This record gives sequence, structure tokens and C-alpha cells, in this order.
Amino acid sequence: MDIRFQRAWRCILTVAVTTSLLVLQGCATPPKPYDYTAYKEAKPASILVLPPLNATPEVQATPSVMAQMTQPLAESGYYVLPVSLVDETLKSNGMHTPDEAQQIAPAKLREIFGADAGLYVKVTRYGSVYKVVNSETAVTLEAKLVDLRNGRLLWEGTASASSAEQSNNSQGGLIGLLVKAVVDQIISASTDRSHPMAGLASQRLLAAGRPNGLLYGPRSPNYGKP
Repeated sequence: MDIRFQRAWRCILTVAVTTSLLVLQGCATPPKPYDYTAYKEAKPASILVLPPLNATPEVQATPSVMAQMTQPLAESGYYVLPVSLVDETLKSNGMHTPDEAQQIAPAKLREIFGADAGLYVKVTRYGSVYKVVNSETAVTLEAKLVDLRNGRLLWEGTASASSAEQSNNSQGGLIGLLVKAVVDQIISASTDRSHPMAGLASQRLLAAGRPNGLLYGPRSPNYGKP
């Protein structure tokens, strides 16, 4: 084999191995641990879920997300104020939009509802995006947990869910992909396919025990465990 060819081949292999190692190292790097100092000092037992801000053009985003946030919080060990009661109380006090509700001072929310902490949520993505041969329905949420007794930030995080996670575009060829795209578009037009994605995103965001996620509440058998 030509010497120059051997050298070139060895260089290619070296670069390939080095790149693979860097990629593996990057994938193995754990996320920076969240600082839970304020959270652990506050020890919240009850949470008020405020109507989520909607940064999308989909009007159903706020009620869809709000309706699915109680379960993961309750299962994580917290008492969650009934969202219907919260919504009616806010409206009866002249707060008809999520923006108005989230502008209320923490101390005032504490006075009205008696909760230890407030959950401030923002929907940054909600709905379906159509492409040539497929469509994706996705929901992205951002959240902050604030101590209503002093306004201190206890925790913040983000989570997403997408229908593309379970799609398989390798079967059926081009005709199959086109048919699937048409079917997906018809289903999306007749039903709210974002609603189950909102539920999954809420679970990922608010289920305790996840890396850098919420801590377990006092009603959970895992409360206080590392």
C-alpha cells in the first residue's frame, strides 16, 4: 500500500476516534446541579398554580396546560389549590387574564389563598407545525416556584414534549409519508393534539425526583430523602 495513502488513512482514523471520544464525553457530561438552598429552607407544603402566560397564538394553551398541572404536583407530595377555585377567585377580583394574575404581589396572593408557594408558568410553544411530508405537535413550558411569604425564588425549570419523539419516518416510503402527513393534518384540525403533549410536558416539568426538578413535598414518602 502506498506510504502516503497509509499516512492519510491513519490521520482519518485518528480524527474519527478523537471526534467520537469528544462526542461521548459531551453526552456524558451531567447537568450542573441546581442550588436548592432556598427551596429546602422554605419547605413549601401548599402550592398555588397561577394561570399560565400564553406566548403562542393558540388560545386553548392556557386552560389546557393549567388543567393538567395539579396531578404531577399532588403526586409529588404537595397540596395544590383547586385550579377552578383559583380561576373563579381571580376573576371575581377583576383579574381576567394570566398576565394580570401573575402581576399580583406574592404577599397579596398569600393573603387571599394562604398558599406557601406560587407556581408561575409560561407556555412558549403549543400547537402543530406542518411540513412537506410530516407534522409535529409540541408543547414547551417554563416555570418558576416562588415563596409567597417573601417573594423569594425557590426553583425554576423548563420542559418540552413532542409528537416527533414517537414518530418513525423510515417506513412506507414517500407515498406513506405523504399519506401520513395528510392524515395527521386532518386529525390535528379536528382535535387538539397538543393537549396530551401539554400533559406530558407538565409531567416532565413538575414530577419530583427528576434531575434539577422539583423536590418532593411533605405529603410524599420520599420527602426529605436525598
